[in-house]
Amino acid sequence: MKVTVERAELLKSLSHVHRVVERRNTIPILANVLIKAGKNGLELKATDLDLEVVEIVPAETGQAGATTVPAHVLYDIVRKLPEGAQVQLEAGGERGTLTVKASRARFSLQTLPEADFPDLAAGEFSHTFKVKGADFRRLVDKTQFAISTEETRYYLNGIYLHVTEGAGGKSMLRAVATDGHRLAQAELEAPAGAAGLPGVIVPRKTVAEIQKLLEDKEAEATVSLSTTKIRVQVGSIVLTSKLIDGTFPDYGRVIPQGNDKTLIVDKDEFAAAVDRVSTVSSERGRAVKLSLAEGKMTLSVTNPDSGSATEELEVDYTAEPLDIGFNSRYLLDITSQLEGDTAELKLADPGSPTLVRDSTRTDALYVLMPMRV
Repeated sequence: MKVTVERAELLKSLSHVHRVVERRNTIPILANVLIKAGKNGLELKATDLDLEVVEIVPAETGQAGATTVPAHVLYDIVRKLPEGAQVQLEAGGERGTLTVKASRARFSLQTLPEADFPDLAAGEFSHTFKVKGADFRRLVDKTQFAISTEETRYYLNGIYLHVTEGAGGKSMLRAVATDGHRLAQAELEAPAGAAGLPGVIVPRKTVAEIQKLLEDKEAEATVSLSTTKIRVQVGSIVLTSKLIDGTFPDYGRVIPQGNDKTLIVDKDEFAAAVDRVSTVSSERGRAVKLSLAEGKMTLSVTNPDSGSATEELEVDYTAEPLDIGFNSRYLLDITSQLEGDTAELKLADPGSPTLVRDSTRTDALYVLMPMRV
């Protein structure tokens, strides 16, 4: 194999694929990236057996061929090469090494045979649709913070993606994530080809990679799904991942329908006040109490070890007085997702879940369980 590629192109591609490779691997080949030179350019591929990323970069191929080299080492080498350099990759003979040359630098890396590299055979995809990168990224951004990290409830360790009927009978592509304490839901009009989509759970690591793939807001994503795999293609990058094999709970039962007390508050003022008073909260508890009365809200935190804090805000609230407590971290996570100037909270009583919405948009909602204070 002999190929010449521009450093910037190679670095950009390696930054996409090397992230999939786990730092600690019991299977040596999984620490490697597969590099394959052919007439279409240079193909790079990395996998952790659950997730696979493939990207093709423009390159001058002198001699077609393929090999695998340590992914993080190659990435670090290319990162440290001078800008604008032309990188030559050469492998051959019986030595089992790949030579990397750029200007006066030369590296020789140990390789493992291409034949040993696993292929995440995708099989057939039952549904394929195209969606604007910015729209798909928004679905993921608005919900990923609520993904559970509790390994025992593995079916909550991802985003539940499905098609459902929304307001006015429209078909909507909806993303939902929950960890049992909070729930996030976002949706967009279902793209052509998404009808009848099976409900799937996209794992946390895959969600993070999709977010990075969609950093270019102008890009278009082609999403393919089956009951066991998802594939997302953006430009020359193809990400294929296994899905979580489990049943997502009936989240609709958690979303409160009859909360009759409405609180409207300036989002930035509210977030800043929660952040300030929670400075004295205990690391474990993090509870902040909201005391609501007509036209005002008092936020308070009491920590026997470090002291207490209160702050008062003017709010739009006309229902009967109510005291309710929340985890301050969760409140801040939710307010950071809101896009308008004001947050709307629909409350019932101190023991029931609260619904949080953006006052200006209806395509996302959040549910937060209260805490005892």
